[in-house]
Amino acid sequence: MGRDQFERFCMDSGYRIKQLRNFRVTTNSLGVTRFPNMIKDLEVTRVNQVFVSDITYFDIGPDTYYLTFIMDLYNREIVGWSESDNLRTESTTLPALHRLIKERGRANLKGAIFHSDGGGQYYCKEFKSLTKELEMINSMTEEKVYENSHAERLNGTIKNNYLYPYGPKDRTSLKKLLAKAVLMYNTGKPHKALGKLTPKSFRDTIDNEDNSSSNLPLSTVNHHNNSNYKRSNKKVNVI
Repeated sequence: MGRDQFERFCMDSGYRIKQLRNFRVTTNSLGVTRFPNMIKDLEVTRVNQVFVSDITYFDIGPDTYYLTFIMDLYNREIVGWSESDNLRTESTTLPALHRLIKERGRANLKGAIFHSDGGGQYYCKEFKSLTKELEMINSMTEEKVYENSHAERLNGTIKNNYLYPYGPKDRTSLKKLLAKAVLMYNTGKPHKALGKLTPKSFRDTIDNEDNSSSNLPLSTVNHHNNSNYKRSNKKVNVI
């Protein structure tokens, strides 16, 4: 039994340790009508199929900054991110989404699911207008806290494994070191779910001929030693 399956089993069975609540709010869901959860029980089989996103905070001395991440659920690659000193949509989710467009290309996002929590930054007019323009499908968590667990776990990984050790001193250095953290995560962190490959190396091993429907923006395919890994049978746990 893997880690994610074990966590789901414990939560569903009522074995959950009560934690001190963190009242630091990064989303405003008041008055928000949620999108349905479109990834529940979904089998994720290719890149550009499902993107998950969340917003977290990062303190530097007395100042609080906000980090927004977008991750491709299939290969765990961070494909959009932003840092800001406020929680306005134009400072958080919109710049992250524009970076996703730059990273993966507009044509490759058509029909993709964009999954998040119920924060207003993911439901405001400007954000919905852009996802509609891209022909993406909006999706949100409905009930259980782990319906966006991959995005939430990514927050902790970036902060605890990279940013805190890097020790940014101000917003300027945070912006620079955040870009470094994303690069190191994408190219240097192996994942068991990816056959112990990094997000970037896993995507590089995908054969364009076998995955033409994903329309990868990169024209070069780099085959690694473990290219026999059965990607066609890979199923990603989405909750």
